[in-house]
Amino acid sequence: MMHPIRILGIDPGLRRTGWGVIEVLGNRLSFVASGTVTSDNKISLAERLVQLHDGLTRIVSDQNPEEAAVEHTFVNKDAGATLKLGQARGIALLVPSLAGLPVAEYAPNLVKKTVVGTGHAEKEQIRAMVKVLMPKAVFNSDDAADALAIAICHAHHRKAAAVLGGKRGAA
Repeated sequence: MMHPIRILGIDPGLRRTGWGVIEVLGNRLSFVASGTVTSDNKISLAERLVQLHDGLTRIVSDQNPEEAAVEHTFVNKDAGATLKLGQARGIALLVPSLAGLPVAEYAPNLVKKTVVGTGHAEKEQIRAMVKVLMPKAVFNSDDAADALAIAICHAHHRKAAAVLGGKRGAA
């Protein structure tokens, strides 16, 4: 008999890191929980990273996922902002890995294409499709909705991600 697989999706950000937990049983997706971990922009970068680490550690402990998925960082014109986002993403990869979870990574365009059907979807389209796929889903931010979309993407691609050693979505 199959048992549901609990997946944690993480949308990394230095100010706001979205998280979403779903369960997958066959082709059925079920919403479990979602939220946003925030950091205080009035404190040092190191302290902000600790806030993200501690918040995600609590989520992993409370939600008990079996797998995790993190969105790849996109490079923007502001190199400093990209570097800070990369550091937050490092925390998003580290926390579930320290808990012993396999962690897959997905490109933003693959997440959008998987959930919405187009790789250039807008935030509103992602929110709407997450609600269509999981009508009971609630989220307090675009970041949490994106995290649920990342978890949904992983649910659809997890077998390929395992074969590729978690390096899926480098497109």
